[in-house]
Amino acid sequence: MYDVIVVGGGHAGCEAAMAAARMGARTLLLTMNLDQIALMACNPSIGGPAKGHLVREIDALGGEMARAIDRAAIQVRLLNESKGPAVQALRAQADKRLYAWLMKLELERTPNLHLKQEAVEDILVEGDRVRGVRTGLGRVYEGRTLVMTTGTFLHGRLITGDTIRPGGRAGEAPARGLSETFRRFGFELGRLKTGTPPRVDARTIDFSQTEIQPGDATPRYFSFAYPEAGIEHPFNEIQRLGAPNPVYPLPPEAQTAWRAQLPCYLVHTNPRFHKIVLANLDRAPMFTGVIEGVGPRYCPSIEDKIVRFAHKESHGFFLEPEGWWTTEVYIQGCNTSLPEDVQWEMVRTIPALRHAELMRIGYAVEYDYVPPSQIQASLETKLVEGLFHAGQINGTTGYEEAAAQGLVAGINAALQAQGRPPLILRRDQAYIGVLIDDLVTGDIKEPYRQMTSRAEFRLLLRQDNADLRLTPLGREVGLVPAERAAAVEARRAAVDRELARLSRTTLRPSEVNARLEALGLEPLDDGVHALQFLRRPESTYALLAALVPAPEPFPAEVAEQVEIQAKYAGYIEKQQLEVNRMRRLEDRRIPDDFSYEGLSGLRREALEKLTRIRPATVGQASRITGVNPADVSVLLVHLERHRNGRRQEAAPLRG
Repeated sequence: MYDVIVVGGGHAGCEAAMAAARMGARTLLLTMNLDQIALMACNPSIGGPAKGHLVREIDALGGEMARAIDRAAIQVRLLNESKGPAVQALRAQADKRLYAWLMKLELERTPNLHLKQEAVEDILVEGDRVRGVRTGLGRVYEGRTLVMTTGTFLHGRLITGDTIRPGGRAGEAPARGLSETFRRFGFELGRLKTGTPPRVDARTIDFSQTEIQPGDATPRYFSFAYPEAGIEHPFNEIQRLGAPNPVYPLPPEAQTAWRAQLPCYLVHTNPRFHKIVLANLDRAPMFTGVIEGVGPRYCPSIEDKIVRFAHKESHGFFLEPEGWWTTEVYIQGCNTSLPEDVQWEMVRTIPALRHAELMRIGYAVEYDYVPPSQIQASLETKLVEGLFHAGQINGTTGYEEAAAQGLVAGINAALQAQGRPPLILRRDQAYIGVLIDDLVTGDIKEPYRQMTSRAEFRLLLRQDNADLRLTPLGREVGLVPAERAAAVEARRAAVDRELARLSRTTLRPSEVNARLEALGLEPLDDGVHALQFLRRPESTYALLAALVPAPEPFPAEVAEQVEIQAKYAGYIEKQQLEVNRMRRLEDRRIPDDFSYEGLSGLRREALEKLTRIRPATVGQASRITGVNPADVSVLLVHLERHRNGRRQEAAPLRG
């Protein structure tokens, strides 16, 4: 008997299995192919706007994705560096095979975790509670909880032009029986679609016709613990020996002092490219009706982009190396399911790719998903106790979104097996909380992608403070080691001490003007509060520390926090007041047995959505599409009547 069984070895499954096992739960990970664990089947990168925030939060809670990408990255960049800290985000290109190898190695090294290569054909339920799974070989594995992370494999099919073949990914069979299993339990299923571009051989690219995009010279890591972890980096060997396939132009800025990096390369489509696509729309599965599922709005196929944005003369593609030991290059932005001959023709219209050899052909994958209105905020399903869903089965897209859900599902499955209450992250606590809340309250009809614009409290949810927000929770559930939690609290205390010191410090013209003038900055006319000085656009903490040195030098991450908290104090306080106002609705729970039928004053659409989704709190109800503020007011009135009625029922009889 296992405490937790995880089905699927993708990014969600890896995080779920490791989280549960690290918390002391006896855990089993079942996957159809142990050689494809943590495979980057689509783009070979991790992070980006909002997605990078998720990775930082996964790390802060005790997950693995950040550590793996820090070791396997071939390029690291900070995006939106010129903008505010709320939208700055790390993105790293990965050596995809190295990433998968590192993740599998970590799984195998994790105590309490068993890995087995078997295809799950059925879910076993006793009453309303899960009790295990049956594999295609007839083997039964019993478990107290079950986490399903099936990715794109549920009744999956691969589509390129008129060619349609069953599969969850190229070369891998789909999961055939599980869709019917879910229907048998009463789950509603839907159909979604995603896609992948062709890959080309780097030896056939004319890099002189590209714009080189180097990585950052500044050391950057996803994991808060990585720089101090003392991990031997695989790049040390690469830097000594050189890349095994030195086919990529490496300008000086690509070989930075902190690590070797491979650049990416920018190219653009052209009118001839567009003409070829438009001339073959009658062969495009996206337009002929062959594809039934809805694709991701923010990552459309190139044929869809050319039709929707007909006024644009070109679209940018990034040529992304897939690793140090391969010449395979990913064409980011060229997702397509057009026929193979069209893919060859259109790719070769781009000057840098005029002699390109395609190593893999792009395709669409269509698959079943279980709309997430059928799960709770813990990611446990509403119909079957002990059954958790995470990743693309919930209608999301992206490695980071999957990993974040997997981590939460693994944590909560282990907590349930241990008889402990679930971990529920709020929207003001984490992007992970925003992600899950959007899923359980939304009407997901297209693949969901996390974006900074989805978080109303994004100034509180910066990537730089993820450990301050979430590491105490990771420690509480048993995922974060004591020494790491203590280091985070020491950092928090150092930030508070320095802010307090600066709040007591005044800069006097007689003491600092000579230094300011030497730096070419405006001198002070009168004394100014140190925090007020730091809030000036041209001021930095480094400058302030030079003017009024701290008793002890601070690490860079402490200085960063001091500067951000000082500069954005007014905005942060305003958002915190809004959080406190919203907390009243979030804390107002809706009883499980509360009936919406016959409630006067609710509009029909609101009644239908509330009945179907059954939100856990009034805050969740307020975010359901189709429920407006007037409906919330009516709901609050009826909840108060419901509570008063229960009080009267519970009141003792008086003689």
